[in-house]
Amino acid sequence: MNSKGLDFRKKEVINIRDGKRLGYVQDVTADLKTGTITSIIVPGNSKGFGIFTGNEELSIPWEAIKCISDEIILVDI
Repeated sequence: MNSKGLDFRKKEVINIRDGKRLGYVQDVTADLKTGTITSIIVPGNSKGFGIFTGNEELSIPWEAIKCISDEIILVDI
């Protein structure tokens, strides 16, 4: 998967394990030495259950990304 960080904006992230919509990509993190993306950041929700607590961000490692399309990103977390 060879993508630029800006290509991720406004893509919806869906977990393939349970089909839950996690939100939209807010940001990416990268290794400055290699210039490769290391994770994507999705804003948390305020429901306070599951993997979210409060309004914390969810950092999804690059290895968990399974598919990137024009509109969505499928992850396995």
